[in-house]
Amino acid sequence: MSEEKPERDPIGEDARIDALEARLKAAREREEQRNRPRNQGADANYRLGNRVLADLLGGIGGGALIGWVIDRFADTSPWGLLGMLFLGTVVAFRNIIRISNRRPD
Repeated sequence: MSEEKPERDPIGEDARIDALEARLKAAREREEQRNRPRNQGADANYRLGNRVLADLLGGIGGGALIGWVIDRFADTSPWGLLGMLFLGTVVAFRNIIRISNRRPD
């Protein structure tokens, strides 16, 4: 005689497993929400700072370049360079002051 083992019925879904899966899913969603980057693009202050820096460097660099060209062709070295460098710096600071006095939208 051979001993026959009674076949076991597969264990049905337990309510505790369903609840655990639901809690794990909710925890994963909360974790993804928490780890998601908050600021996707550059904010307004960052763009404004870049604009101020560009105005400052552009004014000084542009004035120096134009002054160097004037000195080169008019043979007025170093007065053209110094004059245009000063003018470029004044224009750059005027633009920065205009930007800083603008009201936020």
